[in-house]
Amino acid sequence: MIKGLERINELAKKEREEGLTKAEMVEQTVLQQDYLREIRGQVLNTVSGMTVLDPLGNDVTPEKVREQKKLQGDQEVK
Repeated sequence: MIKGLERINELAKKEREEGLTKAEMVEQTVLQQDYLREIRGQVLNTVSGMTVLDPLGNDVTPEKVREQKKLQGDQEVK
């Protein structure tokens, strides 16, 4: 499970039921931003790891995906 998701849900429930303090609103925003950053990273990893083939078996992977795959490969080597 993604770190902080349980707390995000707790704050969402409290917001619906009784409202949040300013400190809780700030905490909620920070946690949501961290969550989105994590999800975007997972999607980027998934997309950059794929190869697109046409019906004839030719590699037609978009150039942006190839570049991202190359960047990630360079980062893993370090």
